[in-house]
Amino acid sequence: MRNNFNLISLFSVFCLLISNSRAAEKADVPSVQTGTPRKVLVGDYSKKKIAIVDENDKVVWEQPIATLHDAQMLKNGNVLFQTSFQHLVEMTSQGETVWKYDASKMNGNQGKKVEVHAFQRLENGHTMIAESGTSRIIEVDQAGKIQHEIKLQVSRTDPHRDTRLVRKLENGNYLVCHELDQTVREYDGTGKVVWQYEAKSKVYSAQRLANGHTLIGAGDGHRVLEVDAEGKTVWSVEQNDLPGISLAWVTMVSRLPNGNTLIVNCHAGPKNPQMLEVTSDKKVVWTFLDFTRFGNSLPVGLILDTPAVQN
Repeated sequence: MRNNFNLISLFSVFCLLISNSRAAEKADVPSVQTGTPRKVLVGDYSKKKIAIVDENDKVVWEQPIATLHDAQMLKNGNVLFQTSFQHLVEMTSQGETVWKYDASKMNGNQGKKVEVHAFQRLENGHTMIAESGTSRIIEVDQAGKIQHEIKLQVSRTDPHRDTRLVRKLENGNYLVCHELDQTVREYDGTGKVVWQYEAKSKVYSAQRLANGHTLIGAGDGHRVLEVDAEGKTVWSVEQNDLPGISLAWVTMVSRLPNGNTLIVNCHAGPKNPQMLEVTSDKKVVWTFLDFTRFGNSLPVGLILDTPAVQN
């Protein structure tokens, strides 16, 4: 009887130790977000998923993907994203697909090596699609029929590296990041290059700011920079400018309504945030780090709630 009691006591102590150990491990796990909690859209191709995470770090929408380099939250609440480099979909919050496009088969691409790394739903309802391999930008209607097309200028056609992010500007021009050429080019509606900046790195993203400057995510240049119309750098965040944080492959960047800058920090490892928000004086005010549900290949990150405008 005494032996049984001792065994029960030892088992109870063992269970208590295990419980305390797990609690300690949980306590050591860093918070997913630091700073004011944000609602975010993130896409990670190492974990093969795109998801919306709310302010309480709860996944409220999730879909499987093979790979992706772009996504857009639409005004109607739907998400425009890609499930592969050839397949685009628009999906509701309930998971219903309401639009899709197959770049491998449509508009003369049958049998061609084509990848899509950027797309954008335009105000008129058309969808802009940047095709690498065919080196063109097309705008298609809801039925997928081409309404406008321009050719891109590339040094050598490459189905994986012609472009990264592309955005149509308010003036009707297109701001194009050419990964292989390591250059950002602005094209007018006829395909003429009207401005360019040589990034000297595999540039990923660019945003034209209200002051006419261009904000650039420099890819494997490990930095963010803002350049003026003459190409002069007026602001930057270099690889090791932020204490305790190292920038790796900088993908999406955007200037937020509060004047801060959102940086998506891809391939940076589990000790660095996958997304961060920095002020103009390079103070980090928010980070997102989740290597449990997402991993080291998270190139797509958007803040879905609007940060307050600074006074």
